[in-house]
Amino acid sequence: MENFEKIVSPVVPLPIENVDTDQIIPARFLKATSKDGFGDKLFRDWRYDSKNQPIPNFVLNNPAYSGQILVAGKNFGSGSSREHAAWAIAGYGFKVVVSSFFADIFRNNALNNGVLPVVVSPEFLAEIFESVNKDAKATLTVDLENQSITNNTTGKSEQFEINAYKKECLLNGLDDIDYLLSKKELIEEWEDNVLMC
Repeated sequence: MENFEKIVSPVVPLPIENVDTDQIIPARFLKATSKDGFGDKLFRDWRYDSKNQPIPNFVLNNPAYSGQILVAGKNFGSGSSREHAAWAIAGYGFKVVVSSFFADIFRNNALNNGVLPVVVSPEFLAEIFESVNKDAKATLTVDLENQSITNNTTGKSEQFEINAYKKECLLNGLDDIDYLLSKKELIEEWEDNVLMC
């Protein structure tokens, strides 16, 4: 994974509540075991019709919107525990998903795949959507080090929570295995001390 740095980006607004993992990545695509190509399948049934033609009014097909930040309605990522949903979001190029509530399993899968889920208040979420409705190029600043998110249109910020371990992993571009390997000397030292007792 890449080191997670401060992100200043326009956003892709998805003001839909209760988006589940089957909508994020339909079940028929779950046979693959590699992360490759999942970005193309993100929101597949909302992006394309039965003839595989883009649906013009879906936000990912709207050239006015782009960026590394997906802003979604309340209760994002509910449903099954499929990690493929996080693969699809990361594969599409999103580094951050903002919502007022995430399903726990999705949140953990996102963090394990280098995507930062940022929980904001319902009021701040509504303000973001309002800013983007007025200007498709409105930007947010997400500062993981200081655990803050700022609406650059209004200048308002909120703090967000993140597990300290997952924060360290994201900042340093480490997955769980990389993290353990980075502590190899400490682990070996601890083992040596235990064996000497």
